[in-house]
Amino acid sequence: MVPCWNHGNITRSKAEELLSRTGKDGSFLVRASESISRAYALCVLYRNCVYTYRILPNEDKFSVQASEGVPMRFFTKLDQLIEFYKKENMGLVTHLQYPVPLEEEDASDEPEEETGRRGRQEAGQLAQQGGALGTTSSKEHGGEVLDVSLPSNACIEECDVSPPELPPRNIPLPAGPCEAKEVPLSSESPRVPEVSKPTLSETLLQRLQSIDTSGLPDEYLKAIQDYLSTQLVLDSEFVKTGSSSLPHLKKLTTLLCKELYGEVVRTLPTLEFLQRLFDQQLSPGLRPRPQVSGEANPINMVAKFSQLTSLLSSIEDKVKAMLHEGHESPHRCSIIPPVNFEVKSESLGIPQKLHLKVDVETGKLIVKKSKDGSEDKYYSHKKILQLVKSQKFLNKLVIVVETEKEKTVRKEYVFADSKKREGFCQLLQQMKNKHSEQPEPDMITIFIGTWNMGNAPPPKKITSWFLSKGQGKTRDDSADYIPHDIYVIGTQEDPLGEKEWLEILKHSLQEITSMTFKTMAIHTLWNIRIVVLAKPEHENRISHVCTNNVKTGIANTLGNKGAVGVSFMFNGTSLGFVNSHLTSGSEKKLRRNQNYTNILRFLALGDKKLSPFNITHRFTHLFWLGDLNYRLELPISEADTIIQKIKQQQYADLLAHDQLLMERKEQKVFLHFDEEEITFAPTYRFERLTRDKYAYTKQKATGMKYNLPSWCDRVLWKSYPLVHVVCQSYGSTSDIMTSDHSPVFATFEAGVTSQFVSKNGPGTVDSQGQIEFLSCYATLKTKSQTKFYLEFHSSCLESFVKSQEGENEEGSEGELLVKFGETLPKLKPIISDPEYLLDQHILISIKSSDSDESYGEGCIALRLEAKETQFPIYTPLTHHGEMMGHFQGEIKLQTSEGKTREKLYDFVKTERDESSGPKSLKSFTSHDPMKLWEPTNRPSDLAKNIAEPPLQEDLPLTKQKPEMFENPLYGSVSSFPKLVPRKEQESPKMLRKEPPPCPDPGVSSPTILLTKAQEAESSKGTSKQVPTPRLRSFTCSSSTAEGGAAAGGEKNHGKPKPAASSQAPAPVPAKRPVKPSRSEMSQPIPPAPTQLRPPLPAKSLAVLHLQHSKGRDYRDNTELLHHGKHRPEEGPLGRTAMQ
Repeated sequence: MVPCWNHGNITRSKAEELLSRTGKDGSFLVRASESISRAYALCVLYRNCVYTYRILPNEDKFSVQASEGVPMRFFTKLDQLIEFYKKENMGLVTHLQYPVPLEEEDASDEPEEETGRRGRQEAGQLAQQGGALGTTSSKEHGGEVLDVSLPSNACIEECDVSPPELPPRNIPLPAGPCEAKEVPLSSESPRVPEVSKPTLSETLLQRLQSIDTSGLPDEYLKAIQDYLSTQLVLDSEFVKTGSSSLPHLKKLTTLLCKELYGEVVRTLPTLEFLQRLFDQQLSPGLRPRPQVSGEANPINMVAKFSQLTSLLSSIEDKVKAMLHEGHESPHRCSIIPPVNFEVKSESLGIPQKLHLKVDVETGKLIVKKSKDGSEDKYYSHKKILQLVKSQKFLNKLVIVVETEKEKTVRKEYVFADSKKREGFCQLLQQMKNKHSEQPEPDMITIFIGTWNMGNAPPPKKITSWFLSKGQGKTRDDSADYIPHDIYVIGTQEDPLGEKEWLEILKHSLQEITSMTFKTMAIHTLWNIRIVVLAKPEHENRISHVCTNNVKTGIANTLGNKGAVGVSFMFNGTSLGFVNSHLTSGSEKKLRRNQNYTNILRFLALGDKKLSPFNITHRFTHLFWLGDLNYRLELPISEADTIIQKIKQQQYADLLAHDQLLMERKEQKVFLHFDEEEITFAPTYRFERLTRDKYAYTKQKATGMKYNLPSWCDRVLWKSYPLVHVVCQSYGSTSDIMTSDHSPVFATFEAGVTSQFVSKNGPGTVDSQGQIEFLSCYATLKTKSQTKFYLEFHSSCLESFVKSQEGENEEGSEGELLVKFGETLPKLKPIISDPEYLLDQHILISIKSSDSDESYGEGCIALRLEAKETQFPIYTPLTHHGEMMGHFQGEIKLQTSEGKTREKLYDFVKTERDESSGPKSLKSFTSHDPMKLWEPTNRPSDLAKNIAEPPLQEDLPLTKQKPEMFENPLYGSVSSFPKLVPRKEQESPKMLRKEPPPCPDPGVSSPTILLTKAQEAESSKGTSKQVPTPRLRSFTCSSSTAEGGAAAGGEKNHGKPKPAASSQAPAPVPAKRPVKPSRSEMSQPIPPAPTQLRPPLPAKSLAVLHLQHSKGRDYRDNTELLHHGKHRPEEGPLGRTAMQ
């Protein structure tokens, strides 16, 4: 059996935690090295510090890096090495005494329905095959050892053939040295005799004799026999040592495919010519065909075949498009028709109705007095300089235009609601982008969709999913004609084949956009699938496509649970997408956390040169979607109450018990990720073919199983600091009902950069640019006493740069302070043009000198407010999803002469509330979407929220932005809203929630550090205010109450007065009311909520006007979960009614 001290793939921080718990000098354990493939790390506790020694494989022996002057000793087995160092004075800091045993972990995963049965079947097949799948070997994975035979939490990943991989190690290691890989065979002793007789070579040779080989050439038959008899054993040795290379099999396939390869090479040029002939784009910058070496090895064969099948499919598509659409370019077939918006404007204090007509194709904004009347005036796209959103009035927009006399004029308009304003802004952005003189885009829109299909085929029509229609934060109808640049669709429990699903997706998108989207990537692990589709015009902008997967199912070896991922470059911006299906069951929260950690560690995507960094640091934008399976942590007895709250749309109360939000708040998963506020009903578990009933009980052989309604399906994201990213919509559909899950959608604006070309030519370093780090230090949570150095990685550097060792000092609360002072190297960027350099980021990894393992990684943005001056910087340091400390200091950036042009995403800005100070504008460029709603976007202010997180006790679990659309239960928008004087607007302002911090407290995403003076000044005014989630009003569809009562209900926010008065803290100014904290919201719910919280009666006309000026819900009348069923007389919905 596996030695108790061998912990396999646990993280370095976990090893330190286990050793610290013992508290005994001489406690030790062995884990896999995080820096060297096939190596181990011996961790020893001495005087409350952890010392790490590398155990290196040397031919067929092991050796330990001990103290200087001590002769190196070699051992054939790990057991022998450990026994030897149990003796005193053998070169270690202390001799080994107390082995730290493995932690018991529940690795079981209860399979769900059809997927579970399939998992059990395949588990049985794996058990019958025994060691045939290499379960006793180590697997190389980007510089780490994945010893899948040791702990239960080790993860086996399945690498796809197509993505770029690290070059294979050409130095095979015999099976002898890695004794830990032989140990598991004894635990599988009942199966060992079956595998050993007969041998695999003998079995295959017998099978070859029973097959008819009369059609094979003698030369090929002899080569196959030679491989099976002699060379298969040699390839087996490679597998046992963890190598992914099978050199002898490659030689065999090269010989067999020699003639076929030649035919393919001769055929491809003709097919490429035919493809270009029918190409409708003929766009400049068409990528030349990548040249592949002429050798007929398997990799080249796969590439050629892939190219051949792609060409044949592409030619067929192009001919069909040519015959169907004519000779015009494809984008002409997706013309966006002119869209009218009814607005209000004031002229000399007199309000008047106007119509704004946006004509994207001609690039004009036309102003008319009536919808069908003649145009009063128009502004071309060049004359429209900026759109300024009001933060206080969510339906007000200022358009800054240039007049004929080259003067700028501010035109102020009031839209019907904030949803219309958003649609108008998106159309204007589309118009500016379409007529831009820039050859490459600054911003793209991305659609993210996730759906657990429940092993059932989809309905005939799923277009509402891609139009972001349904519940929650949805898109306005005016934006329906705007296609997204990239569509990423993740499915779980998907019963369809890849080809069939692709046809459904492309047909649906063509129906709503009149465009044929290009398939950029598709990857499937069992029933977990991810598809990436892009506009045809972006085909040549997307490169370096990589796909990969990680299995986290039964015993971490089956793919019924796990993740699939896709990454690629869009011009100069790296994008990553992860679709995961985590462990099910309300009680399996910790197992889901472990699933997340395994995916984070072992999913191989992105640039392989960034080996010290996991996927959370490898991409400018990382999107994580899927059925995460986090549930509501409430007792079964609360089921009826949950249903009632869902009917009343009281989501805030339920989200206070959402496991994912709770785990994020405690920094256990998705550290520094963001999620848009949830304003839609739980997406699981519905009765199929209806969305009016949750089927939360299910009779099974083991008894009654409960699945309380939960938000299982989620979309989160993480972007580099100071990069533009805005979530435009987040919700679920209401009309796709074939599964017990509802599809979830999210759309994003994401800033991208172009492929910047150096003026000095390739291979030269620009001498004018320089990046200098000054007075820097790192604070680490570690028990280690080793020396540390820094590594700097960036695409703007020719290669990574390593620093000298820092000086260690004891920090506060047991932390280690590593000071680097003025010893850090000056970085020379390859291009010093400010337009390029200010968009770049520096990735930092702090590593130990003794083991070269990373103790923390962070990211620094170079988008500084001033050049040639020292500027404070700060970034949190994380490792494998855990908070490890922080890095801070100063930076000085030197660039060449040049100006930075305004980006498309700077076209739309937000004007802060006048009551908070002088009027100023801010753009949406931020590392944290929550900062979008703060007064300014100064890096120093952003750092303030990082360095001093708000009180964790009262942090809201859900985000509330002012971007709220109207609540249909208060009435329709037929009566146009008026801008009420400021004094009258204070009431809706109080109803609207103040901008809260990120739901996960602690250190947020990286940014610039606030100076002490600013910090002290800022803390005075904000120390007493703790933002909390807004309590939604209890609403109903009854319209019989008096208007006066409605106004009174509005003032009380639909809450009973005694509760409000009893929970109110110390008196505060009327404009900044203190709202109930999360802990107060999570008090036990009374058994009869209708008695304590009566529904609001109908609103008066005056209140309706105020309603349109305050924060609103995202729903409209067609988006309600239960249409016309919000009547108090129905009473609570009993459990029997749900069955």
